[in-house]
Amino acid sequence: MHLPSSCLAVLVTFALAACGGGGGSGGGPADPTATRGALLEPPVQVGTSTATALGNGARCDVRVLALNYRTPGVDGAASNASAALLLPAGACAAQSHPLVAYARSTEVNRARTLADTADRETAMLAATYAGHGYAVVAIDYLGFAKSTHAFHPYLHADSEATTLVDAIRAARNASALQGAALSGKVMLAGYSQGAHASMAAQRQIEQSHAGEINLVAGAHLAGPYNLSGLLASGADITGVQYFLPFLVTSWQKIYGNAYADVRQAFRDPYAAYIESLLPHPTHTFESLRTSGLLPGSDVSARQARDLLFQPAYLAAMQTDPAHPLRVAARRNDLLGWSPRARTLLCGGAADPTVSPALHQNVLKADFDSRGVTTVSSVDVDAAIRAAHGTNGQAPADPASPAHAAYFAAYHTDFEPPLCHGQARALFDTLR
Repeated sequence: MHLPSSCLAVLVTFALAACGGGGGSGGGPADPTATRGALLEPPVQVGTSTATALGNGARCDVRVLALNYRTPGVDGAASNASAALLLPAGACAAQSHPLVAYARSTEVNRARTLADTADRETAMLAATYAGHGYAVVAIDYLGFAKSTHAFHPYLHADSEATTLVDAIRAARNASALQGAALSGKVMLAGYSQGAHASMAAQRQIEQSHAGEINLVAGAHLAGPYNLSGLLASGADITGVQYFLPFLVTSWQKIYGNAYADVRQAFRDPYAAYIESLLPHPTHTFESLRTSGLLPGSDVSARQARDLLFQPAYLAAMQTDPAHPLRVAARRNDLLGWSPRARTLLCGGAADPTVSPALHQNVLKADFDSRGVTTVSSVDVDAAIRAAHGTNGQAPADPASPAHAAYFAAYHTDFEPPLCHGQARALFDTLR
């Protein structure tokens, strides 16, 4: 059987990756980055969705494939990550597709993969992008799903960016094997934690990979870009019982100095197991609360934080700029650079989890201070209030069930479709 040269090259890359890259002792590659993005196993189709089932004006069926690809770990050693590849099919199969590289929101269940047609985030990607002719590669991150990395480096900008860049390479390899044509144009998108990852990837691509990746746009949605400002603010954020322990224990594993002893930072009973809790092999956000492994939803954000952490540690983290966690946060902020590609920031002003006042607005002001003209910023709060509030307003009584339900769903349910719609509108002008 005759193979096109592009497919033959992919098969050679796959063969090299499968046997360790063809160099080095002990079967490992001499340079662990030499085969970054190489497929470690053939792509596996896990499902399809029809354009009719997708709705949202979709004109393409969508095939969902599972990828397992090579990418370095935090220390630069060879590792791997998994991802979903969504390929337009049916009426769109013969077309050439722009590629959207997507980073998902925070997850606590280690087994979750986006290579699952039943996954809510995957379904949104299919309906918003792939059903309209975009190929999409969506990462699971280091430490999740098929990744053998020992832990997940949560909100670590460099490794998030590298994992997403290598997913672009893996998607190109897999698309060639599937006979799917990519146009060469690449867009980045991410939501919540994923926006931190996609922004970090845009910076890395523009600074180091511009000759390889034709990045035309980035859409970064409801992301935490100003981590040092968040820690200094002491702000009470919805979900703090997951996000802050995940951050502290992850950065301890990366930098080794977030605390000298776990009980310097965490209170009992959480200190006994917190370092191995996140991500968890079986528990979900809800079951972590209901099991008592983390503070429940019956306590406020401030109460949850105070139950988890030692008071002196919280105070030092907030007030001491030289605190190791604040130093690490500055290393992972996404301020101080100038995007070249068209860039969209999107969020809702009343988001109780990732406040635009702390992140999106600070980042936009930082760009503006250097005369950056490629970045636009959108606030979807009015649209959220119109669709889910009462007479265009959020429920006013903080003690009411309606108020609690509204803000519990703001970041997870109300904001994503509106910001993804803004992203697709930008991408459509550049495809």
